[in-house]
Amino acid sequence: MDLAGVHVPLITPFTPAGAVDGAALDRLARDVLAEGAAGLVALGTTGEPTALEDAERRTVLDVCAAVCRDTGASLVVGAGTSATRRSVAALAELAARPEVAAALVPVPAFVRPTEAGVVRHLAELAAHSPVPLVVYHVPHRSGRPLGVAALRELAALPGVVGVKHAVQALDADTAALLADPPPGFAVLAGDDVVAAPLLALGAAGGVLASAHLCTRRWVAMAAAWRAGDADAGRRLAAPLTPLAAALFAEPNPGVLKAVLHAQGRISSPEVRLPLLAPHPGTVARALDLAGAA
Repeated sequence: MDLAGVHVPLITPFTPAGAVDGAALDRLARDVLAEGAAGLVALGTTGEPTALEDAERRTVLDVCAAVCRDTGASLVVGAGTSATRRSVAALAELAARPEVAAALVPVPAFVRPTEAGVVRHLAELAAHSPVPLVVYHVPHRSGRPLGVAALRELAALPGVVGVKHAVQALDADTAALLADPPPGFAVLAGDDVVAAPLLALGAAGGVLASAHLCTRRWVAMAAAWRAGDADAGRRLAAPLTPLAAALFAEPNPGVLKAVLHAQGRISSPEVRLPLLAPHPGTVARALDLAGAA
């Protein structure tokens, strides 16, 4: 499957009363797609999935599936936990949703398995999943970094089509992976602040929460690097990198939601505990940078 381009991991907007705001989610989804995003990610970290009830997660999927059905856009769904059997069961539920192109599955968090254990876990998921898998490699959340050899093992698994690579840096393993990317395996930038360097080295695209804002510019920046236009890529990235840093200055998606609320795009900036509302000064800086980008 083609995962090139910018995929927006959607927030889950809430009403002032605290319910999932399906209408606002629908508007956000259609807005970013109209601005050129290649696809949507539902129930990724930015969507606060661990704070949602089962019925609320179904609402989010219903909305995103309807939008992608209408627009023909790609839909990737966050699924899976640190428990292999429970993850297999969660993936099986996606068979009933033909709009889902792939599942975003995290490296198991908290239990800190060996790299071999991670590969076995994901091999089991891939063997049973009704949809292709994109591995979510996020060591600062999972506690388990994967070296380039392990990533290549994962890339060789049937049904594993890419990785959301969120290691918070441009390190040696990232450079080695992008220097010789496995065929049929898309490396997607997953840390917004260092998205441009990964794209410059050949990443196929990105899963970028910051692209709720200035979507067209994020899309153009990714396209410039894909086309080999380094001058345009650097120029377009210049205001986006500080914007991303401002949006992630406090735990995501608090700042992003506050900016979207200030812009009138969602009715409430609420995040659910244990997340807290961001400091007003943090929001003001991000809002200023969004206006300048």
